[in-house]
Amino acid sequence: MVNMPPEVRETLEKQWPIPFATASSDGKPNVVFMGILKIKDNETLLFADNFFNKTATNLAENPRASVVCWTKDPRRSFQIKGAVTFADEGPIFEEMEESVRARKPDLNMRRAVIFKIEEIYEANSGPSAGDKIA
Repeated sequence: MVNMPPEVRETLEKQWPIPFATASSDGKPNVVFMGILKIKDNETLLFADNFFNKTATNLAENPRASVVCWTKDPRRSFQIKGAVTFADEGPIFEEMEESVRARKPDLNMRRAVIFKIEEIYEANSGPSAGDKIA
């Protein structure tokens, strides 16, 4: 796992919603917007599976995902890639469920999505576009 740089964390904290990309085992892509993100630590992002359909199928076949975040001021953009697991009970589930209820009290979360960061890339245009930064 990698340690998320502070500028990536700051950019993620400003981003809403978060584009969340997956691919099936045969490479068919899918992207959804995730409205609830919790940064657990510098290696772990938590999302809520409230309505996954194709995303759930893709992650069952290929438990890898990518997210992108950006800000206009300052101009920053990062792509984050990692491995996904789920929690449908226990402390992480409860922690994420609390975050969901704080934003949408009537929404019942299916399971917590645990995204372990493996790679982070520069996603701004320019000479450093695509460079691995963590």
